[in-house]
Amino acid sequence: MEYADDLSSEALAVIIFDIIRVHQLRFTCCLHAYGMLSNGEQADDLRSRRKFSRLQRIPAQVRRLTRLVGLTDKSCIDNLRMDRNCFGRLCVILRERGGLDDGRFVKVEEQVAIFLCVLAHHKKNRVVGFDFWRSGQTVSHYVHVVLKAVIMLHELFLAKPLPVDDQCQDWRWKWFPGCLGALDGTYINVLVGSEDKPRYRTRKGQVATNTLAVCTRDMRFVYVLAGWEGSAGDARVLRDAVTRTRGIKVPKGQYYLCDNGYANSDGFLTPYKGVRYHLKEWGPAAVVPQDSREMFNMRHTKARNVIERAFAVVKMRWGILRSASYYPIRTQIRLILCCFLLHNFIRGEMMVDPIEQELDGDYEALNIGVEGDEPTYVDTIEPTPAWNNKRSELAETMWLNGNVHPP
Repeated sequence: MEYADDLSSEALAVIIFDIIRVHQLRFTCCLHAYGMLSNGEQADDLRSRRKFSRLQRIPAQVRRLTRLVGLTDKSCIDNLRMDRNCFGRLCVILRERGGLDDGRFVKVEEQVAIFLCVLAHHKKNRVVGFDFWRSGQTVSHYVHVVLKAVIMLHELFLAKPLPVDDQCQDWRWKWFPGCLGALDGTYINVLVGSEDKPRYRTRKGQVATNTLAVCTRDMRFVYVLAGWEGSAGDARVLRDAVTRTRGIKVPKGQYYLCDNGYANSDGFLTPYKGVRYHLKEWGPAAVVPQDSREMFNMRHTKARNVIERAFAVVKMRWGILRSASYYPIRTQIRLILCCFLLHNFIRGEMMVDPIEQELDGDYEALNIGVEGDEPTYVDTIEPTPAWNNKRSELAETMWLNGNVHPP
């Protein structure tokens, strides 16, 4: 009986020992499982936060871009100043020839859209970044990237002038055979340091740069020189443009129409001084020209007005030209040049320019271009008797032909 009791005690001890081991194993397994679960939850949490900060925001950014360029031409023009087809063409050109590449999170289309929004509405980087769900640093980076690409393609965007020939039917230009277009200067406000403000201050007290531009008959720019101080005179800026290695090129015998701020010299035809000239002086109620000099001035101002209209369209299109920007002066000058280049691109790609329609009157678009041997160019802008005689001959021809009020 005692032996049986001893066996029962040993069996009970074994059973208790096994139970304890089982509980130890279960506890160890629970700890291990809890550790794995905790690590997994942390990893999932990191992945979810990364997904929220990058992946979940991308659809919102895509929706913003789609609203700009994927819905209607009107919304695209209102925001980017060009229709959807024009925007697509610009992106292709900048991608294939301008060196733009898709970023890790920002595609070329969004880079260009950000840049155009800055030019069109002159918004600060923080505001544009809020619109596109991007940081101000990202906006600033791609503004400079796209700006560099556009400037690099300036030869592609600049127009090539074609002189007026004897078969020209445009009543504004047929009186000026050999004319390539018109040129003038305009003031564009800039932001400079206090030490530079006296040099950039214009006669009207504005701090601006005197920008010289040359345009064709269809308001596309041939040459733009920005960066001169506002205190510089128009004639001085033109002299610099002519003497530059890559400056204005005027073949011998051809010319541009200018106002009296310039000298009547070889390649640059100005009106008579002391004679009615401004467009408002030749309105419907004005007295008809009384001599050949008045006739010449009337037709000269009506043709040369194309450069004034071109300036008006460019400044209406790009809000950044209507007030000083907060970029360094070198970047401001490059942005001015970029606005003129993109204006040319839009004029060449869009059949109808809605900005021009907001102005009174219209000019018919011409398909222009010139090829051939390298001609001899004008290299001075000093007034010459020969050029004064040419102006007199044109004036007499206009006077003899009559047709004061063309249809």
